[in-house]
Amino acid sequence: MTTRAWRLGRRPGPFGPGFRRVYKARPALLIFVVLCAASVALVAQSSGGGLTPAQLLKPLAESWTSYSGDYSGKRYSALRQINQSNVKNLTLAWVSKVAGGAGAGGGRGAAPGIAPTIIGGEGTGDVVVAGATSLKGSILEVNGVLYVSAPDNAWALDAHDGHEVWHYFWKTKGGTHIGNRGLGMWGSYLYMETPDDYLVSLDARTGKERWHKEIASFAQQYFSTTAPVVVGNHVLVGTGNDLDSPGFLQSFDPATGELQWKFYAVPMNPGDPGLETWKNLDAARHGGGQMWLPGSYDPDTHLYIVGTGNPTPAYTSQTRGEGDNLFTCSIVAIDVETGKMAWYYQTSPHDTHDWDSAQTPVLIDAEFRGNPRKLVLTASRNGYYFTLDRTTGERLVTSQFSDTVNWAKEINAKGQPVRDPAKDYHIAGALVSSANGGATNWPPPAFSPDTGLLYVPTAETYAMYYLTETDPRGAMGLGGKEEINLGASVTYMTAIDYKTGKIVWKHKYRSAMSRGGASGVLTTAGRLLFGGDVSGNLVAFDPANGKILWHSAIGQVTNAPQTYMVDGRQYLLAAAGDTLYAFALYQ
Repeated sequence: MTTRAWRLGRRPGPFGPGFRRVYKARPALLIFVVLCAASVALVAQSSGGGLTPAQLLKPLAESWTSYSGDYSGKRYSALRQINQSNVKNLTLAWVSKVAGGAGAGGGRGAAPGIAPTIIGGEGTGDVVVAGATSLKGSILEVNGVLYVSAPDNAWALDAHDGHEVWHYFWKTKGGTHIGNRGLGMWGSYLYMETPDDYLVSLDARTGKERWHKEIASFAQQYFSTTAPVVVGNHVLVGTGNDLDSPGFLQSFDPATGELQWKFYAVPMNPGDPGLETWKNLDAARHGGGQMWLPGSYDPDTHLYIVGTGNPTPAYTSQTRGEGDNLFTCSIVAIDVETGKMAWYYQTSPHDTHDWDSAQTPVLIDAEFRGNPRKLVLTASRNGYYFTLDRTTGERLVTSQFSDTVNWAKEINAKGQPVRDPAKDYHIAGALVSSANGGATNWPPPAFSPDTGLLYVPTAETYAMYYLTETDPRGAMGLGGKEEINLGASVTYMTAIDYKTGKIVWKHKYRSAMSRGGASGVLTTAGRLLFGGDVSGNLVAFDPANGKILWHSAIGQVTNAPQTYMVDGRQYLLAAAGDTLYAFALYQ
């Protein structure tokens, strides 16, 4: 099927610590990195363009080259054509509706003018995934082309007007199709994960498949949703699992797809660090810690900083012991060349509510208590905010950013919230805030260096948590509990001062009869903050005080807003379900 695009702007142009250490540069490694960068540049040049290593290292501006736009996770664009003085003049430039599946048009023998559909996959074609297509991931914009994804599907669209250039469809074996967070790019090659656990590489110019590699066991109920992140000659890939399997991050060669290294989020062998925090080795090896979402990368320290998921069993902890269950619910820093962990900080020791720490870490270089520091900012699903030193993992700030969170009884000497056992699942029930979705979740935050504030979509909710299975054999994975949401839900845009952890302002969204929450967010040098509310509006705020400057009703915003520039015109881009909306200043 082809994309239907309504052109409302001008015509487009052509397709175009456990343990800690400070990283020390090694001359041999530096030479290796330079050679890798040169090889990538040659690949891009020989393939007639594409994304070079230099572009990937640039701060976010005209293009959108990776999940967060750049490696920092700030989602702060240097574009300022759209700004506070003219945002009220934003108008709809184009609308494009995508359709997934094998389709009727395209492919070999397609009629002229119909974008081709390329079909791949290991499935037989008999598996039909119910539900409408929903665009939940980040969208790449490189050289005037948008690269869009949903489970089993990828599209190339012209960034000027949204018309479809090609569509790729993966025939799946099945699995959980909860979402796809986006694509990675290296040279002229794209990378995407599939729900049935393959890493697929496509030619960005044609959509044709180059290769695919199995990245996890479909038989063990892994499913893959995350966006690959490309660093140098590494394609960094995470997976997910809601059963009792270990979480891991893998690095693949972008040219061949061969495995380079594999990092486990839990101890897997006798003597591994963190094993003492589990009941035994078997418990650790089934302990979860899934790498659900992309992380951020620090070129100076060569560390990939990423969050890990909850321990398993998630709610009943008899089989995993009463220790911290490292390295689940943690921020971990991994050397991209070796796959070894440099440091960690655990935000939820011995989690019992499925409040993983897989939110996008934000990396900033900024002043802290009178000194320049390299920092990590993270607002966790558990309702607590943390500022860390990103070279060592040292905790600098802990605060509570959700007023209703009640599951912790104190903050310990490490700055970690200490769970109150009375707020675990009980046969008689426990009133807990937040509900399972947490105070924030996968929609990414953003940071503005203009204000020094981190912006976090926030939900304040309550639920009754009941224990329904006392036999640990019946409480594997997400089993053994029942949760009843109490309907008391308030959603905010929250602005946090990274120096103190204090809330500077909160904007309360008007409630709506909607099952969706607030979207992820975007900040720009035009002194604007963009996000989607729970009533189906795309909203522009003044990032200094939360004043609403503009809004447009497009339906439930399903991804985080983005921005890019082509031919001197800045666009604001957001998805609502299967439809992309691009706004620009009136011309």
